[in-house]
Amino acid sequence: MFKALADPTRRFLLDLLFERDGRTLTELETQVEMTRFGVMKHLKLLEEAGLVVTRKDGREKRHFLNPVPIRQIHDRWIDKYTERHVTALLDLKNELEGEEP
Repeated sequence: MFKALADPTRRFLLDLLFERDGRTLTELETQVEMTRFGVMKHLKLLEEAGLVVTRKDGREKRHFLNPVPIRQIHDRWIDKYTERHVTALLDLKNELEGEEP
């Protein structure tokens, strides 16, 4: 998953899906300066990483953001390391402002 998130184009595609889920390949390819084949390769890698899921809709294939793996990264790698710091900053703020926690 980290490999999939390492590329700025793939992160941009995820941002587009965050803005509006269910986009087709054609809709996504108009937003980046690369070939249709290039966008397909990026989407395939995102799908393999579990960050994008697809659904056939007639002749079109729609792409949807799967936020679960990103949340798992947040919970595992970010949240547990920032909790202590955030708590300390809140305690300091409350002490300086003379408020009870």
